[in-house]
Amino acid sequence: MEENRDQNSIFSKRVKAGKRTYFFDVRATKSNDYFLTITESTRKFDDGNYVKSKIFLYKEDFNKFIEALNETVKHVKSELLPEYNFDEFTRKDNNDDAAHG
Repeated sequence: MEENRDQNSIFSKRVKAGKRTYFFDVRATKSNDYFLTITESTRKFDDGNYVKSKIFLYKEDFNKFIEALNETVKHVKSELLPEYNFDEFTRKDNNDDAAHG
């Protein structure tokens, strides 16, 4: 289980992706400023624990981050894998839309 995930979270979005789960959480600082944490959680099958990788994204970097992410994904889709059907893995999971605060 994800421990204390929602304790300081203002908004949370979970994305299940096969063996991985991504969490996008909005959190508040003590001075009521906001930042985003993006966490990748992967379950280790040998011991059942989770391996987590986390990045912190601050408001002044949102636009640059989104622009770079979109440009990078577009490059992969159009230049590197133009024939690949990326929609093949798209499926609606009701839990993916669970936002809470």
